[in-house]
Amino acid sequence: MDCCVCTTMPLILRPPRNTICGACYEGVRNIINMMNGIESEKSKSIITHPNSPVSPRNSSKTLDDCIRRCSEQIDQFNQQKQDLAFLRGFLDAFKEQIHTDILISPANHGPPIPAHKSVLAARSEIFKNMLECDECKAPPSNNITIPDLNHEELESLLEFLYSGTLTSEKLEKHVYALSQAADKYVIPHLLKYCERYLLNSISTSNAFETLEIADTCSNHNLKETTFNFLVKNIEHMISSPKFEAFVHRSPHLTVQLVTRAFVNGSK
Repeated sequence: MDCCVCTTMPLILRPPRNTICGACYEGVRNIINMMNGIESEKSKSIITHPNSPVSPRNSSKTLDDCIRRCSEQIDQFNQQKQDLAFLRGFLDAFKEQIHTDILISPANHGPPIPAHKSVLAARSEIFKNMLECDECKAPPSNNITIPDLNHEELESLLEFLYSGTLTSEKLEKHVYALSQAADKYVIPHLLKYCERYLLNSISTSNAFETLEIADTCSNHNLKETTFNFLVKNIEHMISSPKFEAFVHRSPHLTVQLVTRAFVNGSK
């Protein structure tokens, strides 16, 4: 069948020249349905938002609507890239130590890292409380210690606070320490950032450690996902050299895991 969309030589089409093949038809329908789904989710959020005066937009009816909305999304994406590039100025100020006003010391008396009080306070409620000064508190020190992190981990934490992102290499190396720091110092964005990485990287080599971190940080979603993975691979996991160490470190999690595996086997 001649198709006016996917043919490479539209001038030689036989009349009628407005026919399309089944593949192109299905492709267009899928695009429209996808955009309708996106618009439907947006409409739900608009309707449920108590202070929003905006009414939901109509569903996409034509391919032109989809193209226009895709163009809008591309414009928004480009704007976000520009905003991110603008905000990276904070990271430059951190790396170049421009007008820093506080020193952050890691564990084991490692060398302190210069930083900015305003950035710490903006990113963490705990840091904000530590740095606040009132008549009931002693004046904040210009040097604070983070006893949970070594120098590399602390440097990665501060880099994230300034930029909102980390390289995959640093995240892979320090994700457990950063997850605990995010939980302790109330940094929700970092906690979610680490959770996404851990969810996408669960394997037989790291599942026990991931479960322990999920339990420590009270991360229900990560904990349930890891439990399900371990139960699914229980025969391999209990024969792993890491299992005995896991049992000694986390007996309560071991009981939960064995119970779930038993119930799953019974079913």
